[in-house]
Amino acid sequence: MGVKVTQTKPAMKQLSEQPTIDASAVVVECDLGRWTEIGPRTSMRETVMGDYSYVVNDSEIIYSDIGKFVNIAAHTRINPGQHPMDRASMHHFQYRSSAYELGDDDPAFFDWRREKRVRLEHDVWIGHGAIVQGGVTIGIGSVVGSGAVVTKDVAPYTIVTGIPAKPLRPRFEADIVEALLRIRWWDWGHDMLAKHLQDFRMLPVRDFCLKFDTI
Repeated sequence: MGVKVTQTKPAMKQLSEQPTIDASAVVVECDLGRWTEIGPRTSMRETVMGDYSYVVNDSEIIYSDIGKFVNIAAHTRINPGQHPMDRASMHHFQYRSSAYELGDDDPAFFDWRREKRVRLEHDVWIGHGAIVQGGVTIGIGSVVGSGAVVTKDVAPYTIVTGIPAKPLRPRFEADIVEALLRIRWWDWGHDMLAKHLQDFRMLPVRDFCLKFDTI
């Protein structure tokens, strides 16, 4: 005889102005804005994350600058490790030398990694399992499709997919993009967002732009 199961609704999530960090996450030397969230088993190191941005479970982020309202899905890699392909060997015994009792570590290598920061601008969406390579900038309002590997900069409000990622299409027509970049709703205060919440929910994007910009 089977077991009778009654499905219940999960508890409603409640964030706050203070960053919400899951107990299983690892966050090292990061600057997190208001209303931010770091999900389970996610690792984030030496990264700046702007207000309202979040990353869900099982992701790794290092050496990155993340804007406001950025949406990062599960199992993503932002600025994954690189190897020195121009040397005689690519192995990390050369820069993690102390682990092999070969001498001191090579700080210059890690400085090189830190210089190749990823930049995710405001309102970007990074899809499930995507990878963004070091030194790449993802423009405002852009979408990185699930499983994509981004090796080059992405223009604002562009959808990219594939390996390597290539533009699929723009999200909006050019005049809409220009209007959104003038409105800069991501810089609105919390009260302003609350006041116009129904505009975000109900207005088509062109009507939104007509309300807050002349287009």
